[in-house]
Amino acid sequence: MEVDRKSMERPLSSHNSLNNQKSEIKESGLQPIVDTSKNEERPMEGLLAQAPGRAILVGVETPETDWPVEESLDELAQLAATAGVTCADRLVQRLGHPHPATLLGTGKVEELAELARFHDCDAVIFDVELKPGQHRNLERELEMQVLDRTALILIIFGQRARTREGRLQVELAQVEYDLPRLTRQWSHLSRQRGSTQQRGEGEKQIEVDRRSLRRQKDQLKEELELVRSQRQLHRERRKYAGAPVVALVGYTNAGKSTLLNRLASSHTLAENKLFATLDPTTRRVRMAGGQEFLLTDTVGFVQRLPTTLVAAFRATLEEVAEADLLVHVVDGSHPQVHHQVEAVEQVLEEIGAGALPTVIALNKSDLLPANVVPHLQEPAAKLPVVSVSAAQGTNIEALLNCISQTLVQQFVALDVLIPYDRGDLVAQFHRFGTIESEEYQEHGTRLRGHMPANHSGPFSMFRQAPAKKKVRA
Repeated sequence: MEVDRKSMERPLSSHNSLNNQKSEIKESGLQPIVDTSKNEERPMEGLLAQAPGRAILVGVETPETDWPVEESLDELAQLAATAGVTCADRLVQRLGHPHPATLLGTGKVEELAELARFHDCDAVIFDVELKPGQHRNLERELEMQVLDRTALILIIFGQRARTREGRLQVELAQVEYDLPRLTRQWSHLSRQRGSTQQRGEGEKQIEVDRRSLRRQKDQLKEELELVRSQRQLHRERRKYAGAPVVALVGYTNAGKSTLLNRLASSHTLAENKLFATLDPTTRRVRMAGGQEFLLTDTVGFVQRLPTTLVAAFRATLEEVAEADLLVHVVDGSHPQVHHQVEAVEQVLEEIGAGALPTVIALNKSDLLPANVVPHLQEPAAKLPVVSVSAAQGTNIEALLNCISQTLVQQFVALDVLIPYDRGDLVAQFHRFGTIESEEYQEHGTRLRGHMPANHSGPFSMFRQAPAKKKVRA
């Protein structure tokens, strides 16, 4: 098995945390999350510590396959390129039933081994999630590193995570992935010898390593739970003191980060790569009428997103589930746009955000022929849709207006008379609400409009009774 044994035979080290996450805190005016660990960066360790150099991509088509195999392999090639892997060739097998031991048939495994040797590859990457037993059997037959789609995504996340929270979440997902596959990591699986004063053999090395991983998993979960509780406190404070939260969601590489930069006039990293940005970023957006909202860019989704990642990224994905509005960024130029929308909708349902108010931003309209708008399938077809080009800045104002109108539908209607000595409330109405009319009367400023429910409390004592209609005799 051709793997990096030096890195694999290192003992599993304890977790060292990274820098505090500052992007959201800076923009939302919140206090920073306290990081009591060392501010020291280290590379990921374990099975997924390093991406291979050259690989063969392997696709399997079965009657249950719900995505065209060639299109899925194209996406796998993009994932591999993002991880820094050179794709030398690809191989596809169509099966009525996957082989329980090696997924592929015996002849196809031999063909794959010859193809990998011909191209001087050090790994093969499968476009499905392999069972631990299939992993072991394939590596034994191929005599080289074997990765599946889940492992490749975890490698990318390990490369891209920069904040303390992101690294914690990725490490937890990798540990959970490693545990059932630990036997293929070690070359020293014989029993440990006792000391010179003891007879017999001790426990197997793999048992020691597995226990070490479980301890690391428990420690990561404890640290993540602390981060999660702190995030919850921030959300509670923001709910009653901050602006409405709008979360950008969508398939990876749909253009969320580019749209964030366009809407907020910021300079967040935006590349034409899958999972170009991983850690959540929040920016304050001010609309033409003076109203503000917080715009959060979250991790991109992908078909068959590993369940370990969804579980590990619970703290981050809760930001989506508790947003006031979702902007689903869709790559309108992608040939599999319907599959991508369906994949995002599935993940939103999994994290409890499927019923949130949503606006569709049909992005990359500049790559479509003139007057061509993709027809979305339900339930997306029933949502407000705005065709935009984040790269070119096309229809951005229309999208902002759509966001504003959709937010207003969740606001409380107010008709208030604010005394002149309470200018702070007038400023708050301008900042967080939408104003339909503003009059300066003898006893104060008369405002009619809408406010978020969490900001409407201070205005209750200044509400004006609706004018009674005169009844004709």
